[in-house]
Amino acid sequence: MTVTKLLKALILGAPASGKGTISSRIVKKYSVEHISSGDKLRDHIEKQTELGKEVKKYLTEGKLVPDDVMIKFMITELKKVENKPWLLDGFPRTVGQANALWKVQPVDVVLNLVVPFEVIIDRVKSRWVHLPSGRVYNIGFNTPKIEGKDDETGDDLIQRPDDKPEAVKKRLEIYESVTRPVIEFYKQKGILKEFEGRTSDEIWPKVIAYLDPIFAKK
Repeated sequence: MTVTKLLKALILGAPASGKGTISSRIVKKYSVEHISSGDKLRDHIEKQTELGKEVKKYLTEGKLVPDDVMIKFMITELKKVENKPWLLDGFPRTVGQANALWKVQPVDVVLNLVVPFEVIIDRVKSRWVHLPSGRVYNIGFNTPKIEGKDDETGDDLIQRPDDKPEAVKKRLEIYESVTRPVIEFYKQKGILKEFEGRTSDEIWPKVIAYLDPIFAKK
């Protein structure tokens, strides 16, 4: 399904709520550009750019990257795809960021994934990642064919430090206090739609039912 409308969509949800999985399915089904702030930042960290070094310092301390750094960075990234429909993932995380984004690139649709926190904490205990590609595996749900190895390359899988249960609990606490007001921000704009479920497979049909009519419009 090819989209002609330059739709600007945003996906919200707590850490490990399935944003990456749902986003990849949206990108594949509706042919939109996926802009993941996390992926972009990790790329900078891996390449040890000045931004990457600055961001790593905050993440190591379990803190959010400051608004001014994220706003400047993400608006630059969005300008690269201004003539294409896109899905933004991982930004904005604060009302300050949401306000700044709205002034420059007001979004049309906001999808909010609602997954119980206890499900998230249990899920990340068994989550392993192939860093170069971003492929994610969940033991018992999306288990790699060979334990500890990426299906496509055979490279070693790792568990991100911020995916360990104690780190996830801290991230969820930060999310609850800092990002929750962003949900209210978009509710007030009248463009937020919530999707409840325990797994991405449970949530995905609801997302399709909501997006199909929107993307069908010219």
